Amino acid sequence: MSTISYLKNFIRDRNVASVTPSSLTLVKRVCKRIDFSRDNIIVEYGPGNGVFTRYILERSTPDTRLILIELNANFARALEKIKDTRLHVLHDSAENVANILGDYEINEVDYFLSGIPFSFIGRKRKDALLATSFTLLKPEGKFLAYQTSNHLKEPLQKFFPHVSVKFEIRNVPPMCLYEACKERDSVLAST
Repeated sequence: MSTISYLKNFIRDRNVASVTPSSLTLVKRVCKRIDFSRDNIIVEYGPGNGVFTRYILERSTPDTRLILIELNANFARALEKIKDTRLHVLHDSAENVANILGDYEINEVDYFLSGIPFSFIGRKRKDALLATSFTLLKPEGKFLAYQTSNHLKEPLQKFFPHVSVKFEIRNVPPMCLYEACKERDSVLAST
C-alpha cells in the first residue's frame, strides 16, 4: 500500500493515526523490545498496512503466532494478502481482544504491539482496553505502543508497574515509544 493510499485512509477514517506508514527506524526501535529467539504470541492492535507485521514475521520462530486486529477494512484486506501460516488477520476492534483470543484458544500473550490512536479513545474505553491487555499478558509480558504524543504514559501507569517512554524523531510524524511491563524486572536496558 503506497503512502498516497495510506493518506487517503487517514483522511477518511478518524481511527487511522498517521498520514504515512511507520519508518523502518521506528519499527526496529520498537521491535528491539521483542525476544525473537523464542516462540511468542504477539497481538498487534492497528497494524495498518503491515510494516511492523512483516518485520516481526521475518524475525520470528516458526511456532510464533501473530494476531492482527485491524478496524480499517482497507488495511485489513491488504493485511490478508500477507501469506504466512503464523498470521491471523481480524477485521475487528481491539476492544474485542479477549473474545478474539478465546476463539483461538489463547489465554496469555507475550507482547501487545499497538499503533492505534489512544488519544482518540475515551477514558473508559481506553482504560478497559489497557486493563484487558494487562490481564491477558504473561507475567513477563510487555505492552509496546507508539503514539504521536506523550498522552499514554499516565493511563498505562494505572495498570502496569513499570512504564518507560522514549522518543523517535526519525519518523513522520515523530513518535513516543512506550514499553509497559507487567513485572518490574522485565524491563530491558534502555536504548
